[in-house]
Amino acid sequence: MRHDEFVGQVQARARLASRGEAERATRATLETLAERIPGELADNVASQLPEEIGEHLRRVAVRLDEAAGERFGLNEFIARVSERSGEQAPQAAYTARVVLEVVGEATTGVLPKIRQSLPADVQELVEAGSSGRME
Repeated sequence: MRHDEFVGQVQARARLASRGEAERATRATLETLAERIPGELADNVASQLPEEIGEHLRRVAVRLDEAAGERFGLNEFIARVSERSGEQAPQAAYTARVVLEVVGEATTGVLPKIRQSLPADVQELVEAGSSGRME
């Protein structure tokens, strides 16, 4: 998947008004994900994404240099995405779901590994996708 296609998918599925909003949502979600998952996994995901998008993961993973990733749950994940994207928490949660869904489609075999590295409440964010429910 190319960069423009990735961002376009995020924009369309999340019903965002501009490509800039889709770019911010993508960056916010992937930077937060990079803080939460092991650095090696972040690098694996980044290597399968368009370079400009993968850099969001790599930049944070290199800066943190933590093998296991930080430990935080769903509320903190959404709060970090919200802060980075400038969206209110409910919209940030939804756009994060969309970004993770598109990541799953743009990569091969990494989404199950991402899920396994996350606590159950954050796994729901990955599994819900753009049309699923979150309990």
